Parts: sequence; C-alpha cells; structure tokens
Amino acid sequence: MSGLYHVLGAKQFDRTELDELFESAKGMEQVAREGGNQRFPNKIMSTLFFEASTRTRFSFESAMHRLGGRVIGTENASQFSSTIKGETLEDTIRIISGYSDLIVMRHTDIGAAKRAAAVSNVPVINAGDGSGEHPTQALLDLYTIQKEFGRIDGLHIAMIGDLTYGRTVHSLSYLLANYKDVHLTFISPDNVRIPSYVKQYLDEKGVSYEETVDLAGIAKTADVFYQTRIQKERFPSPEEYSKAEGKYIIDRKLLDEMKASAMILHPLPRAGEIHPEVDSDPRAAYFRQAQNGLYIRMALVEKCFS
Repeated sequence: MSGLYHVLGAKQFDRTELDELFESAKGMEQVAREGGNQRFPNKIMSTLFFEASTRTRFSFESAMHRLGGRVIGTENASQFSSTIKGETLEDTIRIISGYSDLIVMRHTDIGAAKRAAAVSNVPVINAGDGSGEHPTQALLDLYTIQKEFGRIDGLHIAMIGDLTYGRTVHSLSYLLANYKDVHLTFISPDNVRIPSYVKQYLDEKGVSYEETVDLAGIAKTADVFYQTRIQKERFPSPEEYSKAEGKYIIDRKLLDEMKASAMILHPLPRAGEIHPEVDSDPRAAYFRQAQNGLYIRMALVEKCFS
C-alpha cells in the first residue's frame, strides 16, 4: 500500500538512511537500559513466522514491548495458521493487517515479504524470506561493525561458509555497497558459492571483491570474519550437504593468525563452525552482535510508525 514504510530488502537503504538508523539505534540502547518507554502504547505487532527463529522473533517482540506496544503472533505459522487449510499468503496478510499495526514475517519463499507488502494495510518487515534476504539481520551486522570499529569505510570483510543459501550474506553484501573502499572476500566450498546476482550488484556499485576457498590465506589481513552455518535444511540432497559441511571452522589456531583488531561475527545459530574456545576471546563479537539486534529492531519499529 502506498505511504507505508516497509522493510523488504537491503537495497532499499542508502548511506544517509543507514546513518540515521544507527543514530536511532544508539538512542534505543539507552531506552532499553532504562527498561523501555511507552512510545507506542496502543500499537500491536503481529509476528508471523513460517520458519523457526529465536533471535529474530524474540528481539522483535522485545523491541515492541520495550516501546510500550503489544504482540500477537505464531512461531509456527505453517502449522498454526489457516495456511494449513490452503489459504494464500495474500489472504492471510489481508486479514492480519486488519488486526494489527505492523507485521513482521519470516517465510520459506523468496519474495514473500514483497507479496505481503503489496496487499497489506500496515507496514511489513521482512524477517527472512527463504534463501533470499534477511535485511534486518544485515542491518544489525553493519551496526555492530560500526560500533566495534568506529567505521565501515576501508574495511576488509571476509564472508565464510554457506554463501548460496545464506540470506544474511546477500543482504550484508548489498548494504556494504554503500561504503567506500570496502573489500569483500567470499570463502566457501564450490557448491555454495556467492550467487551471480549478488556479484552483479557489487560490480554495478564498483565494490571490490574476490572469491577463494582458502580461509587461512586471508587470516592475517581481514578485519571482519563473518562466519555462517552450513544450512543443512536448504540443501537439495544429503550428498550436496556433505560436500560443504565442516569445511571452515574458526578455532584457536586461526585466532592466532588473526589481527589483534579483527572481529568475528556470526548471525547464529552456530553448528560447530566456531569452536567454543573462541567465545572468551575479545574478538568474538557474535553475542554482542545478537544483542544489537534489539536496538536496531527498536529503531525499525519506530521508523515504521513515524
């Protein structure tokens, strides 16, 4: 619907919008520390999740509560909504948008959020659409980099693991195209390489990047190590999964090769690709990263209602 502010994909954000959002998120950190406020006491958020989620769903719901609003929803919409009876996504959204003021949706299909926004009477936030995008995760990733380094321009960022199905990598790549002199290194097994459409976008934006299978080779030079899980549930067959599983693990040996100023990120959950011994290292920022999701999502809720 016209006039509504939707969050559907990372390409919709420019540098100015990102700066404004990060400034808002910084303010939300103080709001959260003080226990929240009553900015939106009469607003209702619907969380509609067709795929499992911990951090995204809880941080969005916490964000709404921290801002004085209320939440309704389901964590298993594929089973506990009328979808199981054959209702279309469009009809589901038409109904739910009549019951709430904001819809946060995760879906199995690429493009589902755009379909939802086309028929919704209220703002829609894409909380992940299959192997397509996860824009709010990328926003909190970028915010974390900004907080930890004090800048994003000029950084060398390595993205590791499942780059084909890893929607967070796609969205983060798009966002990083807004910054100057950023260099991206994509490290993956051959069967889960970064998609050509992501590379095409980076080419159009003049972003420097390379592809390699050698994680150790960039250990001494990268500023950010963005590790991802090999997503077993998205592979077409067990055989394809086995080709990619367990290939890249961040452990003490790799830590010893990294710069003292480097940072390790992970959208989580992890499944063995970061050894627990890494957790105590100050360069391990993934739990701080997850916490930043609350502040970014509070800022996004406010923007949707502004």
